[in-house]
Amino acid sequence: MVAEPDVVTDPDVPEFDHRVAGTPESRWADSPALLRPGVLDLSGVRRLIVVAAHPDDESLGAGGLLAAATRLGIGVTVVIATMGEHSHPDSRTRTPSELASIRRAEVVAALEFLAPTATVKLLGLPDGDLSAHQDELARSIGRFIEDEPTLLASPWIADGHPDHTAAGIAAADAAGERNVLFLQYPIWFWHWSSPPEMPTSAVRLDLTPVDLDAKLAALQCHRSQIEPLSDLPGDEEILPRAVAEHFERTYEIFITPDTEMSPTDQHSLPKEFFDEFYGDQDDPWGFESRWYETRKRTITMASLPRESFRTAFEPGCSIGVLTAELAGRCDRLLATDISDRPLAAARRRLADMPGVRFEQRRIPAEWPREKFDLIVLSEVGYYCGAADLAIMAARAASSLTPDGVLLACHWRYPVAEYPLSGDDVHRALAAEPGLALLAEHLEEDFILQVFTPPPAVSVATANGLR
Repeated sequence: MVAEPDVVTDPDVPEFDHRVAGTPESRWADSPALLRPGVLDLSGVRRLIVVAAHPDDESLGAGGLLAAATRLGIGVTVVIATMGEHSHPDSRTRTPSELASIRRAEVVAALEFLAPTATVKLLGLPDGDLSAHQDELARSIGRFIEDEPTLLASPWIADGHPDHTAAGIAAADAAGERNVLFLQYPIWFWHWSSPPEMPTSAVRLDLTPVDLDAKLAALQCHRSQIEPLSDLPGDEEILPRAVAEHFERTYEIFITPDTEMSPTDQHSLPKEFFDEFYGDQDDPWGFESRWYETRKRTITMASLPRESFRTAFEPGCSIGVLTAELAGRCDRLLATDISDRPLAAARRRLADMPGVRFEQRRIPAEWPREKFDLIVLSEVGYYCGAADLAIMAARAASSLTPDGVLLACHWRYPVAEYPLSGDDVHRALAAEPGLALLAEHLEEDFILQVFTPPPAVSVATANGLR
């Protein structure tokens, strides 16, 4: 094996390129991080549904799981969202249609090794544009969930590939609606990240020799990804040897949003916390009375890079003080909160604003299925546990329109009751590959950042001034 250089990408910014060196498998193999996760127990599971964004995801991230489930007599369904027709966008020897046919044959052959009795659904959604078809994918997944103990596995939302994020969100939506056990498998995470970034909310499936042999045989079926299509530029392998080694382990790792499975992860704060905090108080945070809050709202509104927005979303709106200012800049505004009392106050405050609607939602689990050109995360992210924060960042990014704006603002001092700090929240947002930093305001007290879908375009450039 050729020794690879150490990580060359910042693990906090997973904007990776499969053609450059990432974290070598030797560094993962020597790390205690992969020994920490609890054991995945398949007892009691009667149906396994594995979702893949592209043909080969199922073999790379969950091939051993598929083989183990089949060996244990668990019913298996595999949902392949796209045909991966754009895996080689610069190829001069294969058209997207030809690549789709090749990859279809490869995944069928791979599943003969992993789960020959599985039900396989090839959806043929657009490769590279899966985020525009999340609802369709979620509905398709939901059709396979029946009234039996089910485990649903998908690509990890925070894996660093936009199609993996979209597939993970769609699967999370389907799992939430039907209340099934839900796991996510990393793929590109092993390339761009490093052991210190290993999520604590993980479980490990040790593979029997039979299951490992089946997975290794399946991986060899995906020739278009592990070997060059030709010697010409644009036909290079997608999974170089150094990357492929991550998937030849004697175990598989799955990330779970259920933080109860990881004693070191803190939970997101529940509704009861906020109900008790508000109690009989009208404004416990002093939004109306404190100059600090008034000044921060002024900076927030001044940081918006456009004068007006078509449709906006403000989770955690509390009593609606910031909502009232946002409403003056937005045609339509959805404002939500987890608790009844502040929502009632917000509704009274904006009763004469027909463009504003209020809903009681638990974020990120009840994230709206809409697109917004403005999302404001003001003092809400640190109420999330780490797993929920990763989901919130991914859902926010995928909910933005192509010209959308995400503004986030958070208190920077630690609060004992909060699972995370404001700086934790902003590191997670900066690490989300669907977001690019446009502007930042940093003080000792709070951090405010403005993100857009990449690439970020300055206000002057957007307005034709340069």
